[in-house]
Amino acid sequence: MSSVSENAAVLLIGASRGLGYAIAAEYIDRGSRVVATVRGSRRTALHELRDTADGRLEIEHVDIDAPEQVRALRDRLGARKFDLLFVNAGVTNGPEESIADVTTEEFTRLMITNALSPMRVIETLGELINTDGTIAIMSSGQGSIANNERGGFEVYRASKSALNQLMRSYAARHRNDPRTLLLMAPGWVKTELGGPNARLTIDQSIPNLVRTIDTQRGRIGLHYLDYLGQTVAW
Repeated sequence: MSSVSENAAVLLIGASRGLGYAIAAEYIDRGSRVVATVRGSRRTALHELRDTADGRLEIEHVDIDAPEQVRALRDRLGARKFDLLFVNAGVTNGPEESIADVTTEEFTRLMITNALSPMRVIETLGELINTDGTIAIMSSGQGSIANNERGGFEVYRASKSALNQLMRSYAARHRNDPRTLLLMAPGWVKTELGGPNARLTIDQSIPNLVRTIDTQRGRIGLHYLDYLGQTVAW
């Protein structure tokens, strides 16, 4: 088992595969109790993890693009409290597809899933997080406007930049909130979304990302960080 987590009770949105599943596995390994969500009803790797988690992993079904499902999850959780809410959501399109040729439907799909829906989750579930806890979203280094020197992934970049801006607005509206707010950039990771040419493996990214989240607990305000805890330029 890894070192015990600062976040003993975790609510993880989007954990059926890839980075989300790895985050769930890391927190289980650290001794946390985790409520994690999947879309649909099919059996996933997360269900296999639950079978070996000694009762510390619960699975809920929710599509974050369906606000009524998020509200239903809120109702099911009732008066429960968590140390960490982590919203892991992300879709992408072809990296070569520019704003000049993307369809309205594809643009809308990325903006809804990558920016609007994660923020709606926070608005709906945020009250379940302890006052000394953490609310975090999976962003991306590609959401950085300052660091965009090479272009590419135009629509994906725009959706993550929109997410970052919306989270800054949320922080401004809740400036007296004592909880830690995080936008996390996991690095370019070999997953279905990241592709086979990515620089990092999941094992190189996620344990460090979880460690960074845990060490940030108690640091009030909004912070945009990479998986190693370094500040990412807005």
